[in-house]
Amino acid sequence: MSSANGTTNVHGKEAAPYEEQLFKIGKVRTDLGQLSGKSALYCSDASIARYLIARNWDIRKATKMLKKTLKWRSEYKPDEIRWDDISDEAVTGKTYRTDYFDKIGRSILVMRPGCQNTKNANGQVKYLVYCMENAILNLPHGQDQMVWLIDFAGFNLGNLSIQVTKMTADVLQGHYPERLGVAILFNAPKFFEPFWKMASPLLEKKTRNKVKFVYPDRPDTMKIMEDLFNMDELECAFGGKNPATFNINDYAARMREDDKKMPSFWSPENSALASEPYQMSSQKALGSVSGAKTEDAGSGKMDDMETAPEKSEESGTESGEEVQTRTESSTVEQKNLPGEDNAPADKSGL
Repeated sequence: MSSANGTTNVHGKEAAPYEEQLFKIGKVRTDLGQLSGKSALYCSDASIARYLIARNWDIRKATKMLKKTLKWRSEYKPDEIRWDDISDEAVTGKTYRTDYFDKIGRSILVMRPGCQNTKNANGQVKYLVYCMENAILNLPHGQDQMVWLIDFAGFNLGNLSIQVTKMTADVLQGHYPERLGVAILFNAPKFFEPFWKMASPLLEKKTRNKVKFVYPDRPDTMKIMEDLFNMDELECAFGGKNPATFNINDYAARMREDDKKMPSFWSPENSALASEPYQMSSQKALGSVSGAKTEDAGSGKMDDMETAPEKSEESGTESGEEVQTRTESSTVEQKNLPGEDNAPADKSGL
């Protein structure tokens, strides 16, 4: 539902009109000061808007958050990580990008914590950052979010690490706002439930609301997979019809080819990167989050996941109702799915 100059959220309150949002984007840009190099490329209107959405359109908080990201990117240099830097982390297929997308064009990262093969927390986070950069590099035009498909096959208590979970949450929430569309936790074991209850407060409410538990013996939850993915492409391990399995040699070849694309992607000649406009739709206004309920791990019950207060002054606390995401070729029913933040379509920021 929308008005002439703005959008109306599901609670009937009019969101900030497009002109006001553009003003706030411009104000953040002014507050950032003169930028150059990759920082200038990173801060497209669409990229700035994602930080504003993540902070409920609060200019001060969004600017502070974005400045931290620019500092992090200049020091950590995530766009300069290459396959040979992290290949040891990848050999078991614990995290990889599929060669297909979901029904609305989002990149898919498959994660198999049961295949964890290293003990170095910094190395594990570095590999995840590499995978995030690669997933964004390969997003189709007009799409800026991804899906995490987490497979618990072979998972055991030894794979649990609060330290790695916290480090991962800090990096992803602080420097990759509005990039996660939905996280599917597939066939999580019963003993994962207490860990989830302990770890979930590390996530902002918006992020927790994107998590959905799916079980192969629960047809109601398996419908989520059918709604999200083309079942002919989805691996058999997730209830699909694709018999393909992870092959490290084939994957390494794909990643090395992608590594060759990264320098040109961040080149000053890539003017489209820095000039990507912000486009508002009724589903993007103010970053409204749908799906206030998240299925409780292992129990089959619904839990509103609101037990933990937001600890950061910059944390978003948005809520909303389920919405539908439509494409030209298909309509993916989002009811029963965690909400998408639907950040502005660009590939410039993570």
